[in-house]
Amino acid sequence: MSEPQQTMVLGLLGTVLDRGDGPERWNQWRPTLSLFQHPDLKIDRYACIVEPKHMELARLLSQDIHHVSPETEVTLHELPFEDPWDFEEVFGKLHTFAREQTFDPGQTRYLIHITTGSHVQQICLFLLTESRHFPGALIQTAPPKRSGSSTSGRYSIIHLDLSRYDQLAARFQQETQEALDFLKAGIPTRNPGFNRLMEEIEQVATHSRSPILLTGPTGSGKSHLARRIYELKRTRHQLRGNLVEVNCATLRGDAARSALFGHVRGAFTGAQRARQGHLLCADGGVLFLDEIAELGADEQAMLLKAIEEHRFHPVGSDSEVKSDFQLIAGTNQDLKKLVSDGRFRDDLLARIQLWSFELPPLRHRLEDIEPNLEFELDQFARNNGHRLIFHRDARQRFLNFATSPEGVWAGNFRDLNAAICRMATLGRGCGGRITRNLVDAEIQRLRRQWTSELPTATTAQTADTTSNETLLPSDECRLSVSEIQASLPSSLKGGLDPFDVVQLAYVISVCKQSPSISEAGRRLYSVSRTRRKTPNDADRLRKYLLRFGLTWSDL
Repeated sequence: MSEPQQTMVLGLLGTVLDRGDGPERWNQWRPTLSLFQHPDLKIDRYACIVEPKHMELARLLSQDIHHVSPETEVTLHELPFEDPWDFEEVFGKLHTFAREQTFDPGQTRYLIHITTGSHVQQICLFLLTESRHFPGALIQTAPPKRSGSSTSGRYSIIHLDLSRYDQLAARFQQETQEALDFLKAGIPTRNPGFNRLMEEIEQVATHSRSPILLTGPTGSGKSHLARRIYELKRTRHQLRGNLVEVNCATLRGDAARSALFGHVRGAFTGAQRARQGHLLCADGGVLFLDEIAELGADEQAMLLKAIEEHRFHPVGSDSEVKSDFQLIAGTNQDLKKLVSDGRFRDDLLARIQLWSFELPPLRHRLEDIEPNLEFELDQFARNNGHRLIFHRDARQRFLNFATSPEGVWAGNFRDLNAAICRMATLGRGCGGRITRNLVDAEIQRLRRQWTSELPTATTAQTADTTSNETLLPSDECRLSVSEIQASLPSSLKGGLDPFDVVQLAYVISVCKQSPSISEAGRRLYSVSRTRRKTPNDADRLRKYLLRFGLTWSDL
């Protein structure tokens, strides 16, 4: 595209500052006239918006412009304002005026003069330029810094593309980084995937009021993140209400609707007084519904209406109440599967998953255990008034265990928090230090805990094949070698070492429990995949099966 050939300025007549009588007017600064007194600013056309009652002043100004800049074409546009300080009237008339004009940004550079007119008129010109109804930049004039100097004064051109201004861009980047650090509670997380996820959440949290769905296994940090999102929005003055947290798993039967939507007095037996309900308490703020999959069918239908219309009926009431809240929902279940099973409304899922973020389990973020270790120690110190430190060898011992295949972290950050709390509490009796003995004892405690949880974890993972959890060895892997060989395909029987038999049997078991080869590979390589820049789980599993002459379709 060629450079614009002309420059056009559009502005309002200044009924006070642009006024001047007799020859003395040439000795005073007049903001509109000063536009044409700068040798480095060539203006080809000037469009002046004038109220009809000030046309005589406008004609005088036009003559003066012609005197100092005879090459400039001046046009006067009559636009009456009953009240130049009435925002609705001014914006409406300037908006109509802008839509009636024919602009050609490819051939003309447009500058919108915002020094003259009432403050309301100046604001409206800014807004219409920012919205590109006037497709140009702003120009501002100012009087000379010293009296007695040239009457041309000064001018500055303001581009609304803020990326042009390095200092402003740096400020915005700093603000974004501060918001990102706030969401992560100041923890310098190292996992690239998690950091990208948090960057996207920061953008959504600060620029959207639509529902947010947080998914992930229990203990992955959904509740903590919901609180941080609320606090971030509150510091940006985007909220006026409270954060209301509800664990939907605790809502049962008829009491669920009353707890969520409130009730009027006498709505049911025992309703001796009215109750607001959680949705009304969240008016102007954030409603966090954790374990949203536990809601019953009636509550789901009422919630959908409340999200879409911000209105609902309290139990027993004929009148609607209004509550304008932002919803954050959390779940560790596969809502799509629940929809297919008829246990969750598809229209409600469609409404709440506009922004859906899956928080990974802790064992998929092994590099983040170390910074979270420091965070948990700081939290313990704040909550208990005692600062604990690790012996160097004890700290390394714990990190080696935590990031090894032994670190199951079935409860994710809840397990990590509990481990740090136990060691820190016992460390107070060791001079405020966490010793190697305390770490070894805690490792044994975690091993016993995770071993006792194996049956429950296996059952849960088998039932939900789309879970992020790693499959644990099934009963099949505890059979004798001869029994395992008997269960293998006939082409493999008797031709494998016992070690390969046991390993292959477990791989086949995981494959049969997984809906796709990618899912099976992700579970089988859940630890080593975190150390790869581009983990291709499906390809790794495919190559493993080919060693034994097997394909995914064979299984």
